[in-house]
Amino acid sequence: MPVEIARHSPEELEEFRGLPFTEVCFRVARPFATPDVLRSALATGERGDQLSVNLVSLSPGLPHLELFHGPTLAFKDFGARFMARLMGYFVRGETRPLTVLVATSGDTARRVAHGFLRVSGIPW
Repeated sequence: MPVEIARHSPEELEEFRGLPFTEVCFRVARPFATPDVLRSALATGERGDQLSVNLVSLSPGLPHLELFHGPTLAFKDFGARFMARLMGYFVRGETRPLTVLVATSGDTARRVAHGFLRVSGIPW
């Protein structure tokens, strides 16, 4: 974790409006991941498995993100997939098996498990 949480200037926040969602996510996550995660790994991820994010306006000036367009139809897909890909990055080249234990109530366990599906370096 960084010593300080990065603050984005009003100019940067305005610039975010014109960027793809994945680029905004990269710029927000980058201070938390570097130098341990290479920029290229954080920026690219695994192509072809990007989640759809819809920005819908409830009324003028009141937009919201629809985070239920992932494979399990839950907002949890975003965090689970991000975590799984980071774990895949950290175990690359590892020969020992990785065990992922998910202990939770409700529907979270299967959604987190699904996040690890087809992640490079994570046996299924």
